[in-house]
Amino acid sequence: MNLFSGWRAAFRIARRDAVRAKGRSALVVAMIALPVLGVTAADLTYRSALPTVAEDLTADLGAADALFIDQGMGPVRLEQMPDGVMWGTPEDAPETLPEDERKPVDVPATFPKGSRSLTEQSVPASVTTRHGITDTQITELAVADPLLRGRVELTEGAYPQAEDEIAATDAFLKASGLSVGDRVTVRGPEQAYTLTGAVELPADLKSESLFAVPGAVIAPWQKTADGDKGILPPQAGDRKWLVKGPPGAGVTWSDVRAANEKGVVVRARQVVLDPPPDSEVPMAAQMGGSESGIREMTAAALTVAAMAVLEIVLLAGPAFAVGARRSRRQLGLVGSCGGTRGQVRAVVLAGGVVLGGVGAVVGVGAGFGLTALFRPMIEDFTGRRFGELTVHPWEILAIAVLGLVTGVLAALAPAIVAGRQSVLESLTGRRGSRRSSRVLPVVGSLVLAVGVALAVYGGVSGNINLVAGGSVLAELGLLCCIPVIVGFLGRLGRRLPLTPRIALRDAARNRGRTAPAVAAVMAAVAGSVAIATYTSSSAAEQAYDHEPNLTAGTAVVMAFDTSQKANLPRARAAVEQNYPVNGGRADVGRVWAGSDCSVYYDEEGGGCGTIGLVKPTGEGHSCPLKGKGAKELALRISADEHKRLMNSPACVDERWTMVSLGNDDSKIVIGDAGLLTSYVKLDDPAAAKALDAGTPVLLNPAYAENGEVTLKAVHTYSERDKENRALHPGKARTTTDRLKVYVAPDRYAATPGIRMILPQRTAAELGLHTEDHAGVYTLSREPNDAERQAAAAAIEQSGNRAYVMTANEAEPDDDAAVLLILALFAGVVTLGAAAITTGLSKADAEADLTTLSAVGAPPGVRRSLSGFQCLVVALTGVLLGTLAGIVPAVALRLTDLRAALAEMRVDPMESAYTPIVMPWETIALLALVVPVLAGLLAAALTSSRQKLARRAG
Repeated sequence: MNLFSGWRAAFRIARRDAVRAKGRSALVVAMIALPVLGVTAADLTYRSALPTVAEDLTADLGAADALFIDQGMGPVRLEQMPDGVMWGTPEDAPETLPEDERKPVDVPATFPKGSRSLTEQSVPASVTTRHGITDTQITELAVADPLLRGRVELTEGAYPQAEDEIAATDAFLKASGLSVGDRVTVRGPEQAYTLTGAVELPADLKSESLFAVPGAVIAPWQKTADGDKGILPPQAGDRKWLVKGPPGAGVTWSDVRAANEKGVVVRARQVVLDPPPDSEVPMAAQMGGSESGIREMTAAALTVAAMAVLEIVLLAGPAFAVGARRSRRQLGLVGSCGGTRGQVRAVVLAGGVVLGGVGAVVGVGAGFGLTALFRPMIEDFTGRRFGELTVHPWEILAIAVLGLVTGVLAALAPAIVAGRQSVLESLTGRRGSRRSSRVLPVVGSLVLAVGVALAVYGGVSGNINLVAGGSVLAELGLLCCIPVIVGFLGRLGRRLPLTPRIALRDAARNRGRTAPAVAAVMAAVAGSVAIATYTSSSAAEQAYDHEPNLTAGTAVVMAFDTSQKANLPRARAAVEQNYPVNGGRADVGRVWAGSDCSVYYDEEGGGCGTIGLVKPTGEGHSCPLKGKGAKELALRISADEHKRLMNSPACVDERWTMVSLGNDDSKIVIGDAGLLTSYVKLDDPAAAKALDAGTPVLLNPAYAENGEVTLKAVHTYSERDKENRALHPGKARTTTDRLKVYVAPDRYAATPGIRMILPQRTAAELGLHTEDHAGVYTLSREPNDAERQAAAAAIEQSGNRAYVMTANEAEPDDDAAVLLILALFAGVVTLGAAAITTGLSKADAEADLTTLSAVGAPPGVRRSLSGFQCLVVALTGVLLGTLAGIVPAVALRLTDLRAALAEMRVDPMESAYTPIVMPWETIALLALVVPVLAGLLAAALTSSRQKLARRAG
């Protein structure tokens, strides 16, 4: 009873103290509530955005019970897993017949009796838009049927009902510029439809597609193509059936097994939600389960949670310490009235419970509110609607308890310190003196060195656990060294002006307040810098491995049927009028020997000629990473040496094999000086002069020997090429010519699609055939949807005998957004920690500020002092955090390097390039902008007026 009454009094004192010191209490509550808010919002978003099994089924089936699919194997027995995704033929099944010998499957005959079904079939098509034309997918599906609810939802207008009506997704309408009520024409059969409604796919908001009723598109298109051989028939996909089973029965596992016997695979709702035991699933014996990665994910989650708790404790702990110091007289009175040291500690701990509980409740409530507020934005970003706001009560409760426990942990150290103070010191207000520990920095330095060594060793050996453990040890070691580092800062202020000198000395004198805040900033920045460094390094690796189809910032319009000579100029005009062209056009021609392989090629390879450069052998010509001795060489070289070899002219042709300008593997094109400047980016008057003089320009020096190349041509003429065959009777003729060339520098060997530029007149002198084939343009930016559609429509009107291709940039990713989010997160924590420390230092040093005013310090000193105090904490924490964050990032990249070297030594043509790229923009933002901003905000928000008061004591 006495125990509870003592704690009841402690809670009463703590509650009143929290109400009395509203500002400090608000800071503590905010620092506890913010992480709780973030974790709550993240949990709600993750659980809601991650589709459940039932939501995945709704995305596939709508309100139907099952999806029946003919896999095209014929009426043969199949086996499948209950999820309807994995399937195959039994081990004892007879050999599968060739596709043209397979019998059709009567899929509707496999439905349970009393079922209702809808058919679904898709076809790719080119359709008109407000801007021009675009490619899309049209699905024949009765979207108005209630069976589709949950899978397709109407957002505007009405569902299509007639065969001349069609619905479009919101994403298609946005890209095409169309709206409900407009007309859409399917190119080819020229079938026109009215857009009656806009729909969305809740599971794929970014889908750009059209929906028509069954029989409205594919059958009329096929009929038109049958009557007009100039129209390509529809390339429709396989038909599927959405089935609603008998009322109250649905589609059972026995129904699925019966359909499997006929060659049909079924994805049934009730089977997926309540799968049969493995003993009833024949295919289960062939499948193996694996739970690899769960342990690593759990360890990662626990590490993140532990670091979050540590960060809150570091931020909120000084606030409790200052609160206990300001309440030391009150705590002294508790001791003078007979209170034990344990009861004094209980008062401070009760403050942690009170503020931790309030912070947890506020954080959880704000997390729910923000998730609901930003739900539409999150759905648009993920491209998927939440089925519902999924709440796991035990997880939310655990998050709230985490906030409460964090408050108690933050108050633990101040409670121990308060319990050790003598009653006399508490009542007189004397702080006492206590020397800093000399052991802690030594231990911290040793732990830091061991942690770095472990992380690096783990990276070199490929042990992720050692990397994680070493990184945490290194950060903890640096944490132990922070008090000494902060103390050293005081010595740096000797030659500085008044306010920065006072700020540095105040930080050094009050290490109990400064060090935790610096540590909290360091922890946040370290995590952000580590992830940002790894992310930017991975992005650089992906950019290096990217194989471009064209030179960046260019577009090429090419003819795929040059029989109509007037077509290419009109296609070029379409690009010039609609694309963001910057500069003039460079023309590209094809060159070939004998009959044109694009017209007269046959399976035996004897119907057309060939042309190509003969590559010399030996050093500088043959790629050492391919052929005999390559694997032995790969065992001896480093990643940097391998990269140098891979980028050498001798190996670059082996690495970049893409043919993109409509030529063959020879990569020889007809061109002039304009092609050099617009596409090759070779701005050399000597090269342009060489082309004008009829000298070819060789972009890959590995093919040159003594300034000359060997051009080998086989002049084979097809019997079908009657005109040229009459001029060249007899057997195929082989010619080998030595040509003097202009050899470009090594860096141009990787030019996409071109190995050598041959002047027109030189090709004619060699007896080769040429043809105007393409136009190259330099673009000021990437064309948007409207420009692409307009150009496609113009090319369509010119006969549709050409196409436009732009440079395929590296796959877009969210690296920039991730780096920005990390920088903002670390910046917010830095600002918060610096602001809290500044506020605490002001509350803790009111007497010193009063003295400054009393001795005549200008009013601006108070402002500048707050600003510099904030700057010291922010800048110190950011710099230490940057150093701490580099350790795990480098160690993880060393792990990646080890794996890349292992792959390279198996296949020497595999890239082993594993760069470590520092995110300098993120670091600059954190190291320069955030500390300065923190200092300016602290100075701006600090009042320069001070009401003089008599100093106590």
